[in-house]
Amino acid sequence: MDRRKFIKGATLLSGFLALNPMDLFANNLNILPKGKGRAKNIIFMISDGMSSGTLAMANQYSRNILGKTGSWINLYQENKVSRALMDTASASSMVTDSAAASSSFGSGFRVKNGVLNVGANGEKYIPIWQKFKKAGKKTGCVTTVTITHATPAGFCVNSDSRNAEQEIAEMYAGLGLDVMMGGGDEFFNPKKRADKKDVYGLYQQKGYQILQNRTDLMKLEKNKRVLGVFSSGALPYTIDRNNIPELRNTPTLAEMAKSAIDQMKDHQEGFVLQIEGGKVDWAAHANDVAALIHDQLAFDDAVKVAIDFAEKDKNTLVIITTDHGNANPGTVYGADATQNFNSIVHYKYTNEYILNAIHADFNLQQIKDWIYETNKIRLLDDDAKHLLSFYSGIEKHEDGLYNYKKLPFKAYSEIQKKHNSVGWISMDHSGDYVELAMYGPGSELLKPFVKNTDLHNLMLKAAGVPF
Repeated sequence: MDRRKFIKGATLLSGFLALNPMDLFANNLNILPKGKGRAKNIIFMISDGMSSGTLAMANQYSRNILGKTGSWINLYQENKVSRALMDTASASSMVTDSAAASSSFGSGFRVKNGVLNVGANGEKYIPIWQKFKKAGKKTGCVTTVTITHATPAGFCVNSDSRNAEQEIAEMYAGLGLDVMMGGGDEFFNPKKRADKKDVYGLYQQKGYQILQNRTDLMKLEKNKRVLGVFSSGALPYTIDRNNIPELRNTPTLAEMAKSAIDQMKDHQEGFVLQIEGGKVDWAAHANDVAALIHDQLAFDDAVKVAIDFAEKDKNTLVIITTDHGNANPGTVYGADATQNFNSIVHYKYTNEYILNAIHADFNLQQIKDWIYETNKIRLLDDDAKHLLSFYSGIEKHEDGLYNYKKLPFKAYSEIQKKHNSVGWISMDHSGDYVELAMYGPGSELLKPFVKNTDLHNLMLKAAGVPF
């Protein structure tokens, strides 16, 4: 062997391997293969905070209880999609928040947690829906949380704070986005805003139709911009909506998705639409398995709506993914694991609804009766006492994101685990790689492993929009 040639080759190889392979792809998709066709439309679907265990459990529940494979998994089984793992890190952490994650898709740059499309030195990156708007396409976002929340906002605006939802509500009107649906009445309603500004009126002046419930959605006027705000705060969880009659005039995510597509599909230059199952993330933060599974199934219904349209249309790229993992739930080994998991069919409501109904003056029998009525779980006396102790002030209240009333979510999920064999590693986001699937023109551009920022330029390239 020629030792000098070997050393020279080894040096070149070690230099190459010292590079982060994903840096070769960031903000530069020219190395990707040429697309087989141009995407006239793009539907970008995000099940917010969906760990791989969430996808698995929703599909297991669908098969075991509903007797059918979920739409997302069915795409894998029928080999209809390109599939990848995605690195979700932000500029400030290997564990992202939703603002930085959405900004990665929205701008093609990683930003710090908490901001929307704003760089470390104040750079304002143009959000992708603004780019597509300038290219002549219609633009829209639908979500089950507030329409001003981090995920939809990351595709649309620049902001130093994801919490500036009052300002974001006004920004949307200035951008002329075509369809915006979700919750967040408090950011539009002059009776609820601190500054008393009538933001609904601002939209009406710009020609928007304002929708407030499912009935309004079913009577949508064509060829007119839409602002649908269906609740104060986020929309109700799917399982509560299904079982509490007064919540049923709230539209489902699939209904919003179909209406948004129908509203924009005839536009000559096409459309781009973000669809977010935002309360999957909230359920994971609460370690609430019934809320989690049913909202993931609701997202799966929306996946079917998007794929059904794309299969007929032939010109639509559908991207299905999450922005990050959360709580990493999963089924735990045991002789009765399947039977225990299937017992979730008896859960009538979210843990939020169940725990909100408990008061300090409950006695042990009352709390045991309530848990049996809502979950078909027979509490042991020790578990009933432990749960009740949070209401009498003996135990410290639980904190946690979206736990404004300091309900004992963690304590109750640990009790449920004994009966449903579902465990959780935390009550917060995780840095694991996540699922990513693509269908339609442009899906051939997807590599098996990508960074979240890569999807920005992939969308532009698939649609033939300069970047």
